[in-house]
Formats: sequence, structure tokens, C-alpha cells
Amino acid sequence: MIDKKLHDTKSEEPGAETSEVDRVKPHKGVYLLPNLFTTGALFSGFYAVIASMNGQFEAAAIAIFVSMLFDGLDGRVARMTNTQSPFGAEYDSLADMVSFGVAPAIVAFTWALDDLGKIGWFAAFLYVAGTALRLARFNTQIGSVDKRYFVGLPSPAAAAAVAGLIWMSTVFEFAAEDMAYLVALYVALAGVLMVSNILYYSFKDVDLKDKVPFLILSAIVLGIAVISISPALFLWLLFVVYAFSGPVLWLVRKKKHLAK
Repeated sequence: MIDKKLHDTKSEEPGAETSEVDRVKPHKGVYLLPNLFTTGALFSGFYAVIASMNGQFEAAAIAIFVSMLFDGLDGRVARMTNTQSPFGAEYDSLADMVSFGVAPAIVAFTWALDDLGKIGWFAAFLYVAGTALRLARFNTQIGSVDKRYFVGLPSPAAAAAVAGLIWMSTVFEFAAEDMAYLVALYVALAGVLMVSNILYYSFKDVDLKDKVPFLILSAIVLGIAVISISPALFLWLLFVVYAFSGPVLWLVRKKKHLAK
């Protein structure tokens, strides 16, 4: 009788019978704040496509940079507010495919590659495919690679290199048809760098909450001032330097290895 009473008492405890169900019941709802930034990145990428179709290439290029800003904020906001989720990670990856894969390729195609025929669309497709493969590889390597480095050129940086070229050329009124073949090679190379095994510094080990020497702060202020002189030119140069920093450092490491 005592054992039966104890058994009955346990079964009457709140949530005793539903605890197992709660463990397998899917959670409803998503975190609002980080996904709002992801939506902003997705919208900016979609706007870039629409703007390029209307011949507004400067606006399209700027929209891709705005998308980069939102993309950089969504992950940081999620970590700061402890609102990371598998849904947010998948949503961010899909938004990146649109904003940094499809959008730059279509903007470049409508700006300069359309007149090249098969060569033009092949270069654009190579870039899109490179972005898709880059994102898929990144998602499968999370937690298994050194966080200080990216394997392959990050898709936002590749998109900025392509969008920066279009923005700079539009501002300085360079004729797209005069350099269409160079643009095709440039876009295709960006796609190849994304799927390469070249390491790029990720800056993820930089702690913004730590103190830094005054000289570093002064250099940042100087850099912002220089970029403000001609954002189109200097932002493009910044990401071109970053894109080529990987191959250059790879050659330096290779040379040191052979010298040993």
C-alpha cells in the first residue's frame, strides 16, 4: 500500500507525465532581433537585383555593401543577446546566398557581362556556384577549423570586391563594354578564390571589449577619413587587397616551407 501510494503521488506531480513529451515537442517561434538584421540583409540583396535590372548600378552596388553591414550585425547581435538558433543559422546562410551570390552575379552580368554571350553568363554562374559551395563548406566546417582563419575567400568579401568594382567604375564613368572581358575574368576569379583552400584572416580573435593601443585607434580613424574621401574607390581597394592577401600569404608560407 505504501509503495502504491508513493507511486500515485509521483504520478500526480506537475509535469511528471508530460516531461518526456515536452522534450520531443518542437519549439515554436523564432528570435526576432537577429533575424530582423538577416531580413535586412536579404532585402538589400534583393533590391540590388531589382536596381540592376533598372540600370541603377550605383544603387545596386551600394545595396550589396548595406547587405554586408546587416550580415555583420546579425551574428554579433545574436551572440550578444544569446539568441543563437539553428533556424537563425540556416536563414542567415540562405540570405547570404542571395545577397552575396546571386545579387553580385546578376548586377555584374547586367552591367558588363551580358554582351559577352556564353562567356558572360559562364563567368557569372561560376561566381554563383563558388558562393554556394563556399557557404556549404563553411556550414560543415563550423567548430572543426581554426576560427582565426577562413578557408577560401569569404562570400561577403567576394561580393564587396565585385560590387566595389561596379560602384567605382560607375562613379568614375568607366565604360563597362571597354573592359567586359576583364570583368568576366575578375568575377570568375572571385568565384574560384571562394572555393580555394587558401586561408584568409577572419579577425574573429579581435576582442572589441579589450583595450587597444592609442596608435591603433588613430589608424582606424585615419582609415575612415581616407575612405570618406571616395568611398567607391577606397572600399573597392580595401576588399581587393583583402582578396589578394590570401594568395600572397600562401606564397610567403610556401617559400618559407621550401627554404627549410
